Amino acid sequence: MLHPFNIDLTADGHVHTRLCRHAEGAMEDYVKAAQRAGLRKITFLEHLEVNIHNQRQSWLTTDDFVEYFRQGKRLQEKYCGRMEIGLGVEAGYNPQAIESLQQSLARYSWDTIGLSYHFYSLAGLHYNMVGRNRNHITTLKTRGLGRVAEEYFRGLIQALEHITCDKICHLDAVMRYVPAFQFTRSHLVLIDTLLESMQAKGVALEVNTAGFTIRDQPHPCPQITKKAIQLSIPLVVGSDAHHPTQVGRFFDRLPDWFQSLLSRP
Repeated sequence: MLHPFNIDLTADGHVHTRLCRHAEGAMEDYVKAAQRAGLRKITFLEHLEVNIHNQRQSWLTTDDFVEYFRQGKRLQEKYCGRMEIGLGVEAGYNPQAIESLQQSLARYSWDTIGLSYHFYSLAGLHYNMVGRNRNHITTLKTRGLGRVAEEYFRGLIQALEHITCDKICHLDAVMRYVPAFQFTRSHLVLIDTLLESMQAKGVALEVNTAGFTIRDQPHPCPQITKKAIQLSIPLVVGSDAHHPTQVGRFFDRLPDWFQSLLSRP
């Protein structure tokens, strides 16, 4: 089923499992949930981070990825003809470990590569720019949230020069758990540069419906999504599910959301 701008609402392109240590449920639980939701395709997008120094690991190890592909291949065979299952990765950018990230991505044959940027380096430790951890947010405030956001977008622009990917995940999620934070003109200029680079490289923009739980609209916001549409950047939808019940969440709200987007000046 294709809706405005040819976005496919029968495929959830971004789900996680308990393998990433901050989600619940086994891979097959998500496949069954996708069937119940009436989807035709589900793509696992498990977390890959390289050389991140953080107290809590929220990504897969090398051994975890071996298990990920073992389970995934089994499920692809089991559900063949009933559910299309993609085995992808959400690659977290680290400006200090570009070559290591490239090498890690080259070890596997991914169905899709999503690019994100989660962790900000400060005094030898890494702090999550898109997470809800209050201690991380407090530390990032000492750096200046505007500066952090600026470096976030500059990092994604740089990442596109070094990392081959299919889509950018939750593009405007930086500092999303700080309600009062707003992008400045300089941030918007960087976003425009990022979108233009995506257009040139044929990289899709993810419409991430997890945003509905945070700000009653998906990531990215209407202004950014509309600019992407004007640039003819492909759109793909993902729930960013961290529990089987979240597969395909809020997909039913997207047609009206896109319709409202059309009416914006």
